[in-house]
Amino acid sequence: MEKIGFVGIGRMGANMARRLKDAGYTVTAVYDARNDVSQTLAAEIGAESCAELARVTQLADVIVTVVSDDAAMNKIFASGGDTLLKGAKGKLFINCATVSPRTHLRVEALAAKRGAQSLEACMASSITQAREGSLYLMLGGEPAAFDRAKPVLEKLSSSMRYVGKAGEAAKVKALVNMVMNINTAGLAEGLGLGAALGLDLTMLREIFSQTGANSQVLRTDGEDMQNREHSCFFSAAHAAKDSGIALKLAKESELYLPLAVATFRQYRRMIDEGLGELDKSGVAELTFKGRHQSSESIPPC
Repeated sequence: MEKIGFVGIGRMGANMARRLKDAGYTVTAVYDARNDVSQTLAAEIGAESCAELARVTQLADVIVTVVSDDAAMNKIFASGGDTLLKGAKGKLFINCATVSPRTHLRVEALAAKRGAQSLEACMASSITQAREGSLYLMLGGEPAAFDRAKPVLEKLSSSMRYVGKAGEAAKVKALVNMVMNINTAGLAEGLGLGAALGLDLTMLREIFSQTGANSQVLRTDGEDMQNREHSCFFSAAHAAKDSGIALKLAKESELYLPLAVATFRQYRRMIDEGLGELDKSGVAELTFKGRHQSSESIPPC
């Protein structure tokens, strides 16, 4: 079994590391921008808490990265200074962050230049699935990188789909999250209007589930919206970031997507009004009457 390193051990990364340890892998190194978080997880799973990115590459054969955005991805794969690319010959990078396709292509090219392999492993699941090893993964990169990563990925996922070359899985993931975010915002408006009309929301959710209003989001977020339970599994800030990636792809394709634009603006409002670290279900706080004092007035119909 190859030795595993992790860079980015927030909610997802930490639980993926725990899962691989439970599955029999040796997790030798962990790194996070928050050193206290890195030290805590390292002590728990018997890994080294690394102060430098290059140390992770030195200690591991396969490095899993789960960082927040394009800027963070470019930083850990910088062409100079402290970088995962230092001493990277023969290593495999499995990159799980939701970032732009262009960034995945750049990372693959930089890794290849150093004699390393890179694979994008886009995740369409949440924290519970990361811990249980039941993620749904969309993979992009060279077939040889996918074949090498497969034993590790099989311990992390219940289902995976190899999409094709680098960048392709990132495109699919952007569309998955764009549609999910639209559905989430739409559900919040339906339940918000139902509440304003005095309807029983439990009854309304049950009827939604048996009609064309049904969705995966209804199952995961509907009750939370009703009960104002927005413990974070996928933050509003990440929803805004991911919708933004999809809108950039739409612009490059010369398409205007009004629903995606409106949804992006709702999640940007959450950030602007201090709600960005709530779960994406927290968009309901903007639509339920009397819940949140918004700085934005209600527009006329």
